[in-house]
Formats: sequence, structure tokens, C-alpha cells
Amino acid sequence: MCGIVGFTGRRAAEPILLAGLRRLEYRGYDSAGVATIDSESRLVVRKRAGRVAALEELLSQSPAAGECGISHTRWATHGPANDLNAHPHIGGAGRVAVAHNGVIENHAQLRDELTRLGYVFQSQTDTEVIAHLIAQELKKDLDLFSAVRAILPRLEGTYGLAVVAPCEPGVLIGARMGSPLVVGLGDGEHFLASDSSAIAPHTQSVAYLQDGEVVRLTADEFNLEHLERGSIVPRVDRIDWKPDDRELGGVPHYMLKEIYEQPNTVRDACRGRIRRGEATAQFGGLNLTAAKLRRVRRIVFAACGTSLHAAKIGEYLIERCARIPVEVEYAGEFRYSNAPLDDRTLVFVLSQSGETADTLGALREARRRGHPTLAIVNTVGSTIAREADGGIYLHAGTEIGVAGTKSFAAQVVVLSLLAIYLGRLRHMSFTAGLEAIDAIESAPEPLQKTLAIEPLVVAAAERIANSKSVLFLGRDVHHPVALEGALKLKEISYIHAEGYPASEMKHGPIALVDPETPCVVVAPRGPLHAKTMSNIEELKARRGVIVAVGTEGDRELERRADVFLPIPDVPEIIQPLVAVVPLQLLAYHVALLLGRDIDKPRNLAKSVTVE
Repeated sequence: MCGIVGFTGRRAAEPILLAGLRRLEYRGYDSAGVATIDSESRLVVRKRAGRVAALEELLSQSPAAGECGISHTRWATHGPANDLNAHPHIGGAGRVAVAHNGVIENHAQLRDELTRLGYVFQSQTDTEVIAHLIAQELKKDLDLFSAVRAILPRLEGTYGLAVVAPCEPGVLIGARMGSPLVVGLGDGEHFLASDSSAIAPHTQSVAYLQDGEVVRLTADEFNLEHLERGSIVPRVDRIDWKPDDRELGGVPHYMLKEIYEQPNTVRDACRGRIRRGEATAQFGGLNLTAAKLRRVRRIVFAACGTSLHAAKIGEYLIERCARIPVEVEYAGEFRYSNAPLDDRTLVFVLSQSGETADTLGALREARRRGHPTLAIVNTVGSTIAREADGGIYLHAGTEIGVAGTKSFAAQVVVLSLLAIYLGRLRHMSFTAGLEAIDAIESAPEPLQKTLAIEPLVVAAAERIANSKSVLFLGRDVHHPVALEGALKLKEISYIHAEGYPASEMKHGPIALVDPETPCVVVAPRGPLHAKTMSNIEELKARRGVIVAVGTEGDRELERRADVFLPIPDVPEIIQPLVAVVPLQLLAYHVALLLGRDIDKPRNLAKSVTVE
């Protein structure tokens, strides 16, 4: 979940490395650093705790010269965020520099061995053992590529590596096992990165490394080998890059920009997937025939965080539309749970980045057990997208804010269409299918209308900004909406928040209710509306402060709430899509009032590529 950028060519490396780090900073921002090889074949290292801006300030005073180098922005795993633990790490008193994503699980044993050989460690990281191991191999007169290859079988865990050394000034080595790396091909130059967005301004021709692959790059050469299979001819793909994805356009934060983009996100997620003549949806990448899908008797979703909440909405919709039992599993637990799955079980994994380590592990476990495994991801060319048997892209565009918003909307739309598709393969009538499709296609308008209640959301934010804890409640399909609202508030405001089914509140959480603990209740009109109203009365009897998200014109709910956030009266299938918007805005404005770093909240990163 850290960011790596490497470059070798015939121009200054530092500006390219810095620009790439800025584009990857959402993946980790505890510290940052660069290492270059200057014109006299000396290793130049600059690193600093904190944001990339701190490194940039250091480089303005003490530049890192050279036309070949590596850089890194860190999300701390081993050791606190300080200058010494920042990457790149140096091996053998300046023989080699290494930037690393992932976790080396046997680093303690390797550290003991290297200490006995006389190596002195400067950091608490697992990465420094890699640098010293490579330095030890270089002492045997191996070239850099061979030295890196020699130590890889000794590393237990995951890694994406970028390596440079003064002994080979224009050479850049990359290696991958479980942590993404991509090579960018230029004219007289090559790039290496953990995400293609870092190098997209320089090249649209890329090659994604697979597990067990090692690459040697110079300005003019691109040599790829597999640890077991030897030399490989790389497959070169083309990426699409839209510069405006990273322009704020006058909005103060990416999170707010991405909330505002959700009407268009819904349109993009629907594009090319509606078959009105058959009252159904279509997906070109599932790679399963209708006959095979009719045989499915159970669906398992594996996901984490925001994707897990979207999957829970999918559970309700698929069971309702297609009457297929659905289970939602934490991806990080699924691979270890030994859950019984029969040969008519279909496994879906959901991940915005397509690189989430826990979700990738769930996918691999499901495939190992012989189950068709499909992916719902946003990032084209990501590891999960490449390894799944088939899947669906979200087409949500680049999401830079660490707290997912528009990716959630895209996931809910895709899952809603999937529910219709599976329903129409079974018992769902033409009329019901067409009504559901009409509702989804109409969603951008009520979403736009909901965004207009932002001034009311600001008033709600003022009511809860000084709270130490907030409860989020919802029934049926709005329970996962409540979970997502609580997650957003936790992520960016640092206020403790928990989501519960409204029916469960009286079985324990009601003990927390008092005038200092606000309750956010998601209660649009629907079959369980009266039940939710009863739950609100129970909260008010304990002097709870009620912030209610409900259907506009619901006077009874408005009367009972301390703050009422109206949403348009929409069909049930798109209620979650619309109801989550006030909760996203609420989290944003609470964080804004508290002066939080909204796009880069503490301790978090966008793509969690470690277990």
C-alpha cells in the first residue's frame, strides 16, 4: 500500500520521481524518499518523514542528481514513521538502494543472520534486510540483476522491489511477489511503478509484472525473467489516462469532488450494460454462459471495508431479485475459514483498487478450491482483474480520496444490475425487470437533487462534530448504508462511530444513547418504515439526538428528528444509492469542521496491499 516509482533514461530522474510520488501519495504518506545514481556513479539518498512535500523541501535544498533512480512513499508497517525508517534503504554501506512494498515475514531471522555477518542496521524495517542481502551477493562479484535474483527465494512474504546500485549506474531492477509492479516503456527511457497512474503522464505503454518475475531496465533495454521459467517476452498493454481525473476543478478536496461526481459515475457504470428489449442487464466479461449461471445455487462475496458494505447491499438485492442465497465474507477471514463451498457456488471478490491483499488472497483460495471466481474492480489491469476467471469493471475513473465514495456508488450500481440479470435468468418478470432498469437509469437525477441538500448536512455536522461517539442505524438494505456512513465518519473525522441494524439497537447499543451520543438513522419510506419509526421513539425516550435521512415530505419523520435530511422519493432498488450521499457529505463536513486532513486521513492508505 506504499508507492514506488523508478526511472532510468537520459534526463534528470528527480523531477520524474517526485511527480510520480505526488500521484501515489494517497497510497501511503508516512514518509518519502529518493535514491539516485549521479554522474560520478555515487549513490545519492534523500528521505524525510511526513508528506511528499517535506521531501520536496529537502530536495530543494539538497538535490538528488542523476538520470537513474528510485523513490518511495510509505505506509508504515515495521517501525514508526521517521527519517531512518523511510525508504529507500541502503545495503552494505552504500552498495545498493532498495524501495519495497509488502511484508517480509522472516525478516527477524534474516536480520539475525546478517548481524552475525557484521551488517549494522539503521532502521526497524523489514526492508533493510533485503538491501543487505543484495549487498552480500554483490560481494561475490555478481551483477545487480543476478544478485537480486539470488536473494529472492530467501524472502518469505510479499514484495514489490525497486533496486539501484552505484556499480551499475544506469540499471534499474524490479521484482514482484504479491505486490504490484508495472513497467512503463518510453523512447530511450523506462519507468517502474507500483501503479500505472504514477507514470501515465510519460507513457501509455506498460507491462504488468506477474508474481515471480524480475525485470532489468536500462534506458534502451527491457529484459524480463521468471524465477523458475527463465526469459519471458513481456506483454505490452496500453493504458488510458485522463489528466482531468486529478484536477480539483475549484473544489477544495478530492473527496468532495468525487461525491459530486456520483451522478456521472452511475451513468458510466450503466453504459453498455442495459438491454431494454429483454428487460435485463448484460456483462461482457463474466465468461460464464447463461446455462452455467442458472446452475448457481449460492453466491459468496468476499470484500473489505467500503467494498464489503456494497456487497451487503448486493446480498439483499440478489436474494430479492433472483432468490439465490448470498453470503458476504470479510476477505481477510475467508481464506482461512475453510467455509464449505459446493460445486454450485459462485465466488465474487470486490475491490476498488484490484490490489487489496486480503481480497486477492480470497480470490486465490477460491480458485485453488476449483470455484469460478469473478471480480468487480475499478482498476483495469490490476492483479485481481488479471487473475479472476472473469469480472466486471466499475468504470468509476480514478478515485484519489482515501475514503471511497464514487467507487461505492459504482459498486452498488453494478450489483443492482447483476441482481436484475440473475433475476431475469430465473423468475423475475419482464415488467419487474424493466421497472428496476428504469429506476437505475433514472438515478443520476435524484442523486443530483440530493447533493443540493448540502447546506442542511452542514447543520447536521455542526450538531455532531463535538461528539465522542455516533451511532448509525438502518433496517434491511439500509443497514449496510448505515455501516458505510459510520465507516466514512470514522475514517476522516476520527470520531468513533458504529453502524447497527435499527432492530438490534435495543439489544445492547441503546445503553450508549444519551444527549451526547447522536444517532444517525437511515429511514426512507419502505416496508419497514413503521418499525424504524418505533426505534426512533425508543431513542428519543432516552433523550437521543436524531439525525434522520428520510424521504422528502415525510412529515412524521421530520417532526421526530432533530435534524432531517430529505432525499427524493425513489424506487427501493436505488434507495441505498441515494441515501448514502447525505452520510458521505456528513462525514466530510464534520471532518472539515474539525480541521482534519480529509483526502489523506491518518493511518490509512487507498490500496491496502498488505495483510
